[in-house]
Amino acid sequence: MIQICKSFGGITTLKNCDKGRGRACLEEEVYQEVLSPNEWGRSRVSGSAKQSALLVHRLFTSGAELTYSYDGLYPGHIQTTSFQKALLAVGSGVAALQDPYRHDMVAVLGETTGHLALINLRERMKNDPEGYTILTERPRIRLSTLDLEKMASLPDESFGREYLRFLEDNKVTPDSRAEVKFVDNEELAYIMLRYREVHDLLHTLLGMPTNMLGEVAVKWFEAAQMGLPMCALGAVLGPLQLNASRLQSLFTSLGPWALQNGRRARCVLSIFYERRWEQSLEDLRRELNIEPPPLTLSASNKRRRQI
Repeated sequence: MIQICKSFGGITTLKNCDKGRGRACLEEEVYQEVLSPNEWGRSRVSGSAKQSALLVHRLFTSGAELTYSYDGLYPGHIQTTSFQKALLAVGSGVAALQDPYRHDMVAVLGETTGHLALINLRERMKNDPEGYTILTERPRIRLSTLDLEKMASLPDESFGREYLRFLEDNKVTPDSRAEVKFVDNEELAYIMLRYREVHDLLHTLLGMPTNMLGEVAVKWFEAAQMGLPMCALGAVLGPLQLNASRLQSLFTSLGPWALQNGRRARCVLSIFYERRWEQSLEDLRRELNIEPPPLTLSASNKRRRQI
């Protein structure tokens, strides 16, 4: 085990920080990691953005330096106290509210607030034969694990072909999901990772694109289905980003549909999707007790929001 200066999203060894300006060196790196590249590149960084960065920075200056162990619970795991998790939750929450595109901040918020929900999801998966198999085999959804040529050859309306079409239409990739760092249990960390990698599959199952209305509808479904605080926060605050016509669509149609189906559907983390590519989308929805969406939303080519 070695002691290090730990910046948010990167590691700087003590020998790389000039002893005379060690705190300034770490603070500068935290700014660069917590703020987005565009924000950091501006000549003037907003005070609120810097305050969010400083809040997270307090984690590393609140009495003792973090230690990183190469034989930790899982690769990349960072051990934190309850107080440090609270600081991370507040800091990442503020940053995510300021910029919903900050998927890294959304990821930290989910990890630092989702412990009880992850325990509940684990029990649900263990009580489901297919979910138990997933916990045992630990499959990953990455470009390296997908047979894209085979999926492209599947017939229209098959789950695999529609998922591939979703990736193409919305210009997204399963490799964009962040690794887990702050969950202090290896099995729960995998469940959080599985949730992230299944998120785009839920878009396919629910027929929702990655524009803001589609993301909010998926968050309403996830909040009802999984109980993760991060999903509930996105479900509550996401509508603030919508215009009047989309708000009407959400509250009168998509929202009630998402909540109802989220509550009654089978646990979506207990499905071995990698073995369901050839199954028809309609049949898989029926098996999961998910109704088709009441509205058809077109895919957006705009930058993807994470809420």
